[in-house]
Amino acid sequence: MDSFPRSLNPNKHLREQFVSNLPGSSMLEVSALLNNVALLMLLRHTFCSQTVNDACRSLKSYLASVALDYVFIVLPTLLIFTVLAEWVYICMIGLLFLLIFFTAVKRTYSLPYMEGPNASRASISSYRVVTMFITCLCILAVDFRIYPREYAKTETYGTSLMDLGVGSFVLMNAVTSRQARKIKSSMSWWKAAFKSTTPLLLLGFARLASTLSLDYQVHVGEYGVNWNFFFTLAGVSILTSILNVPAEYSGILGSVILVGYQSWLTNGLNVYLLSNERGTDVISRNKEGIFSLFGYWGMYLVGVQVSYYLFFENHTTKQRSKHETRIRICLLTIMFWILTLLIDRYVERISRRMCNLAYVTWVVAQNLQVLALRLLADNIIGCKTLCLERAFDRNLLASFLVANLLTGLVNLSVDTIFVSPLSAVLILVSYSLTLCFVMVLVDFSGVKYKFW
Repeated sequence: MDSFPRSLNPNKHLREQFVSNLPGSSMLEVSALLNNVALLMLLRHTFCSQTVNDACRSLKSYLASVALDYVFIVLPTLLIFTVLAEWVYICMIGLLFLLIFFTAVKRTYSLPYMEGPNASRASISSYRVVTMFITCLCILAVDFRIYPREYAKTETYGTSLMDLGVGSFVLMNAVTSRQARKIKSSMSWWKAAFKSTTPLLLLGFARLASTLSLDYQVHVGEYGVNWNFFFTLAGVSILTSILNVPAEYSGILGSVILVGYQSWLTNGLNVYLLSNERGTDVISRNKEGIFSLFGYWGMYLVGVQVSYYLFFENHTTKQRSKHETRIRICLLTIMFWILTLLIDRYVERISRRMCNLAYVTWVVAQNLQVLALRLLADNIIGCKTLCLERAFDRNLLASFLVANLLTGLVNLSVDTIFVSPLSAVLILVSYSLTLCFVMVLVDFSGVKYKFW
């Protein structure tokens, strides 16, 4: 008999089906999941008495502080996303009461809190890390049966926890971008574009090569046959560099792009993008990734102006008070939620696959909600930065790369869809511990990676 080479991923098609044709969950449930993680972060802040500089004096004290961060934040998040998924609303209410109780006992509301850029920077860092924690945990957890299917990415229309991933990553890069902070580059636009996109393109081609060589499962309906997350980030970076507009007007351009793209979708493009038919040309094979760039580019531009409006508008003259920033972000959050509900009902339902207008407003609303929660709690918890928080914030994209590598190793070593619930939890705990340990060592060593 002829002998055939054994595939590194014999259950590839079964795994692809496992994450396909899913309807998602409600917007309310996704909000509750995000609020749980944010509340866990705030609870940990109420118990944190050390500053990062104090904890970093020795590796022993640093690891001890990180261990507490893990127990208070990462481990409960993992459990809420898996074995406690049916009690997500009860968990949120319980965490809220715990936060109120412990802050009242400690009377930390009487502590002075910082005004100005340092306070805003701490809030933005927490928001970025919450987003990254969720992303890193979900990209592996979704391959196990213990992870609810309604939290996995939707096939066509709908909302889920994982649908927020790429949109949130694009938006949080806009919030801290050079454009939002009005920092001018000394390089020409093409040099700036080359510097920011080359690493992302290399990562994109590296991921493509690895998935093909290892016969790794790829959900084609997500980005297309050859497209991936890194190509989307690179595309947004290139478009932003070519057409660089001031932060105070970027939202106007972004809105025009989004409305124009939505009109195109409504007039027939959505049928083409959601169909399973593909030609042999590059555009047809990667239609989801290529056309959704218009949506992500518009989202990025809107995010730049929102960030500028909230944090950096008066940077050259005077610092806006924290109270005014809180009012602004709450009003913006309400506005984007109203827009999301109206567009989802009367224009077109939310679709991550196409990155349509409803998806963009939903991502902005969800992210502003998390950021608003952190800002509103600043005078309760103060502006301390957690050790684990700093480790991820300083190497955000690097942490995502490490998480992807570990996810790939687990999937090639274990038949995740056949694993028992207990074994799945143990694997996910080991994975999250390893990820945190790697990022902590990188941070403690003083290494900082920034690609975009």
